[in-house]
Amino acid sequence: MKSDEELKRIAQTRAEERVGFYRLLSAYVLVNAVLVLIWWFSGAGYPWPLIIILLWGIGVVAYGFRVFTTGTGMTDRMAQQEYERLKQRKE
Repeated sequence: MKSDEELKRIAQTRAEERVGFYRLLSAYVLVNAVLVLIWWFSGAGYPWPLIIILLWGIGVVAYGFRVFTTGTGMTDRMAQQEYERLKQRKE
């Protein structure tokens, strides 16, 4: 059973990761909207913003997947291992 302090730390870490994701998503939407507007007002030739939207979108989806599904478990395990290692050195 984890202590109250550990649970608070885990909750804080998860909240920070989610805030980071929402910041990334906001930047993604804003920057790509500006790029699409530039493309549209410059004559709407080859749809070059799609390349950026797709490649950056892959990164956003991967980061979101890590934050909301698998990432926190790995972080928690690594933090627990480090804690155990530090605790052994202290003794």
